[in-house]
Amino acid sequence: MSGAGDRLTDTLYGLGWSTVKTLPEPVAAGLGRSIADVTWKRRGTSVLRLEANLARVVPDAGPERLAELSRAGMRSYLRYWMESFRLPAWSEQRRRTGFDPEDVHHLTDGLASGKGVVLALPHLANWDLAGAWVTTALGVPFATVAERLRPESLYDRFVAYRESLGMEVLPHTGGTAFGRLARRLREGGLVCLVADRDLSASGVDVDFFGEKARMPAGPAALAQQTGALLLPVILWYDESPVLRGRVHPPVEVPAEGTRAEKTAAMTQALADVFAAGIADHPEDWHMLQRLWLSDLDPGRDPAPGARPGGESSA
Repeated sequence: MSGAGDRLTDTLYGLGWSTVKTLPEPVAAGLGRSIADVTWKRRGTSVLRLEANLARVVPDAGPERLAELSRAGMRSYLRYWMESFRLPAWSEQRRRTGFDPEDVHHLTDGLASGKGVVLALPHLANWDLAGAWVTTALGVPFATVAERLRPESLYDRFVAYRESLGMEVLPHTGGTAFGRLARRLREGGLVCLVADRDLSASGVDVDFFGEKARMPAGPAALAQQTGALLLPVILWYDESPVLRGRVHPPVEVPAEGTRAEKTAAMTQALADVFAAGIADHPEDWHMLQRLWLSDLDPGRDPAPGARPGGESSA
């Protein structure tokens, strides 16, 4: 992207944060739906990629059903952005009531044990809102990892935004994230990672909806190295203004095998939970990039095209 393009991108996101958060909530929600519908009707690259991905998730869906899903998917995606632009202006009470998760005892019991907890999520619904709920309702700070963006000023905006919600944000690049996350876990802390798409060359190949995809090794490797619990989390929207979610039981570390074999088995277990959650809520899976290995050009780095503000494992 050119310098002018970088500045334009940063300006547009800045306008989103400064303008959308001042709108009444029904107006912001309506604006998001309108933008989503216009984007969907244009049938651009992102919409076509979303439909191609959803075709794997719902293999018996015909063209009409896929079009319905992709339209609902774009509305869900814009709901994420409208909520995220507004989150810093939400009251503490609004953050507490904006998310209604099930089986949170897996998280609270894990933290009470002092072992540390890794929460691993796919790109479903609004993980920023779920994170704000954790820091507000539970009063638990956590560390996460964010992809470096261009321009740098846009990355700084996302870091400042997430830090304002109580998150410690580490850059994906630079080689220090894994060690710092491991220290937080050894101290009994919490780490949250969006982990259904690998942004490095060190990912793990998994079976995902019947095809090979690559997911990050970080969550499983951190759990092995530190003794922390690895908990998959699924998020979704329904017709209410409240985000829904479920914390799943811990992914066990296999008793036998090399470290690499254990990491592969645990990452596959995560992929299986993710797949079940995505199949239940396909319209809330915000995967607008290539994911499956068969869709990637030979030698292509899977990182290009990552969504602004996207996270990765260490």
